[in-house]
Amino acid sequence: MPQLPTHRPRRNRKSQIIRDMVQETRLTTHDFIFPLFLIEGHSQQVEIHSMPGMFRFSADKLIDEVGRCVELGIQSFAPFPSINDGLKDRLARESANPDGLYLKTIADIKRQFPDVVLMTDVAMDPYSSDGHDGVVDAESGEILNDATLEVLGQMALAQARAGADIIGPSDMMDGRVAWIREVLDSNAFSHVSIMSYTAKYASAFYGPFRDALDSAPKKGDKKSYQMNPANRREALRELALDEAEGADMVMIKPALSYLDVIREVRDNTHLPVTAYNVSGEYAMVKAAAQNGWLDGEKTMMEVLTSIKRAGADAILTYFAKEAAEVLRRG
Repeated sequence: MPQLPTHRPRRNRKSQIIRDMVQETRLTTHDFIFPLFLIEGHSQQVEIHSMPGMFRFSADKLIDEVGRCVELGIQSFAPFPSINDGLKDRLARESANPDGLYLKTIADIKRQFPDVVLMTDVAMDPYSSDGHDGVVDAESGEILNDATLEVLGQMALAQARAGADIIGPSDMMDGRVAWIREVLDSNAFSHVSIMSYTAKYASAFYGPFRDALDSAPKKGDKKSYQMNPANRREALRELALDEAEGADMVMIKPALSYLDVIREVRDNTHLPVTAYNVSGEYAMVKAAAQNGWLDGEKTMMEVLTSIKRAGADAILTYFAKEAAEVLRRG
């Protein structure tokens, strides 16, 4: 007779109580940063066709949404603005306008909800007439790295003055973390954190986000500054630079197709690691669920658990509100 097994891993799976006892990865609402879309106007709540369940909010409605999320236990938010084309120019000057839509709304949220954490986006594309994250040379079309740093520094400073808790440079320009840190520190904002988009890939998963904000490049693409999806070691080079330049937290974007990069970064830094569960990843789950091909709720929770299991300390996700409702039900 063959020998029966001595080691039986199934013993740790035999009841729900034991499975809960030995569970290695747990999600809580403290893990989530909820991205929100901001538009001009009043009493506006417009669903985004390519992101079912997500909306563009005018400032008053967005503040109401923050209140609803706080009641669910969500404490961290990342607003993204949709700027009227008439306010856009090649140097993104509207990004530093204290009376503009974005900065005024940040200040209003912090007045009404002083304890929430606001992570702001530092990149030119929402404000740029070119739709790029950097200054575009009018003749060659080249993205000018060092000229962009000056714009990003002023943008970050304006956001800090408005009440931002965490500055999130998503532009992928070389040296921007050190530049922004110097600008913030020299203007008495040394307490404001920098969450660097350390490895932001030139991904096809950003389509619904660009649809929501009308922020796609007018010409060309972003491959000269966003990372090649085929590269993993390059992320560690970016990580080393961001650490040396003073980043407080680092981020991988997107998340699902880059779980290996999340783990690689987690294993090579003591800084908090975040991951961005991006719009295309959200849209795929929603579309499959609407067609009855997946259980949307179970798939959502499995996706978020996999990102945290890979090593993310926090997750920017459009699922945050829905997941918080699931967690509240237990």
